[in-house]
Amino acid sequence: MSSDDASPRERVVNLLKVKSVIKSQIFDQCLEVFNVLKDVLGEMSNDLNELLENSGSRRVRLEYRDRGKFEAELKFADDVLLFSLHTDVFEFDRDHPVWKNSYVKDNPYNSYCGVINVYNFLYDSIKYNRNDDLGYMVARMFINKDKAFFVEGKRQKRQMTSMFGKSTLTRDDLVAFVESAILYTLSFDLLVPPFDVVKEVTVGEMNVKMEASRMKTGKRLGFKYNSDDVLNSEDHG
Repeated sequence: MSSDDASPRERVVNLLKVKSVIKSQIFDQCLEVFNVLKDVLGEMSNDLNELLENSGSRRVRLEYRDRGKFEAELKFADDVLLFSLHTDVFEFDRDHPVWKNSYVKDNPYNSYCGVINVYNFLYDSIKYNRNDDLGYMVARMFINKDKAFFVEGKRQKRQMTSMFGKSTLTRDDLVAFVESAILYTLSFDLLVPPFDVVKEVTVGEMNVKMEASRMKTGKRLGFKYNSDDVLNSEDHG
């Protein structure tokens, strides 16, 4: 019986079977990749700390912390990068350039991906529990059931969706992913907010110091964040 001849319930059952298998495969692949990413973060922090110590910069150190099954943290200077594996599987909207890729055209299920997000926070925002402070997405990596991948983000090198499906994710790709995120974060400085944004403050806000929403801190508070974006993607121009 062809799919056209199947009853609505049969089509429902078939879709549930196909999609559940695919999504399970994607989740397993992403979890495996995220565990390798944690190893990369630990090794990279050790290697960079050794280089810093050998160069006489003993006061500057990187600190890696495993925050559980789906999160990892890398602290350096005044910044923290938070790596987060989303537990859901996503599909792209129909206007996304990934649909121009022959790998996806040949099999639309190849477009289903898990995602690893990378956020940049100020270290003091976390240290002092400033819950209203802002963090910024630096990059995100999409991974499918075949471990094919591409990235979106600030100054990331593997942003071209036309390359999606041409190779599978390797440890070296994860190293490059982390290095690009660190380099962008180090060049993404804390700017003084515009005067009109901070010109008024209440006694209560001062009493609770930086924890009040009117006193929230972020690297680009009051500025357009995307002005820093430097893309190397043929799809984003």
